[in-house]
Amino acid sequence: MDGRQLRSAAGPRVLRNTYDTATLLEPRPGAAGVTSNDGLYTDSTVALRPESGALAWYFQHQRRDVWDLDWVFEQSLVTLQIDGHPKKLVVTGGKTAMFDALDAATGRFVFSQDLGVQNVVTAVDPVTGEKTVSSAVQPEAGKAKLLCPNSVGARNWPATALNPLTHILYVPILENCADYTYAPRSADKTAKGGLDMHFSARSPEDHDGNFGRLVALDLQKRRIAWTHRQRIPFAASVLSTAGGLVFSGDVDRYFSAHDEATGKVLWRTRLNAAPESFPVTFATNGRQYVAVVTGSGSPFGTASRAYVPEVLAPAAGVTVVVFELP
Repeated sequence: MDGRQLRSAAGPRVLRNTYDTATLLEPRPGAAGVTSNDGLYTDSTVALRPESGALAWYFQHQRRDVWDLDWVFEQSLVTLQIDGHPKKLVVTGGKTAMFDALDAATGRFVFSQDLGVQNVVTAVDPVTGEKTVSSAVQPEAGKAKLLCPNSVGARNWPATALNPLTHILYVPILENCADYTYAPRSADKTAKGGLDMHFSARSPEDHDGNFGRLVALDLQKRRIAWTHRQRIPFAASVLSTAGGLVFSGDVDRYFSAHDEATGKVLWRTRLNAAPESFPVTFATNGRQYVAVVTGSGSPFGTASRAYVPEVLAPAAGVTVVVFELP
């Protein structure tokens, strides 16, 4: 079956990405060689008809993902001018910090934008969205290879924020890589679970020590509007407000407000613990507020701190912090 798009089907199917990559890389019992296996529906956007649960369409962003570089994060709906006409698109990005834009009605590929921190994909077909994977990262048993990003991802659960008026998508990124090794196991060991990919985290080559990156991606112009870099990795989802601010939080406990047009930090304060959460904004009695939950402990935050050993996670309890905007 083709791994790109499906126009109709009897019903939905769900498969998770596998950590046991031998199922994609090794011959199946009784087979003479490795069969074609794209990991159908993994790393995919799936559209279901709510009245019946039937599968309307799907798009597989990455075939045969054997590096645990999932595409499992939030979907943003945005209306852009495509060929001179407004079209509703669904935009989503994977751990590689590549973003695909699809026609929300049909699943047809429209465009892809690479934010420049990965070494897995070397080209994207402009019509189908098919991605060409670098031969340098293809698994070879027992041979260590450089993979960027690490399996923790250049971006992970901290969500992006979309300004629907300017069509700017704000993306928090961790600059990171890994030396990874594929260690194939027997079929019985694979069936029992565990890992056959081993990752040793490392900095990118010739890195300057700035691991946190906040990127403003202009979806209409298909270009990066600005980039803010800092040594400390980001810990929170970003929040965009109608007042021209973008809020971010990092693993060193700072919560910051950026100018949405330039990325410049306009204000920041240090909290009792890292804001490893999803900031929100709300209004009451004519005043606007921004709230964020603090409390370290997410696996992504732990992985991020490994790159900045001078940053310690305080033993602080979970706290809700609310700020009133002037």
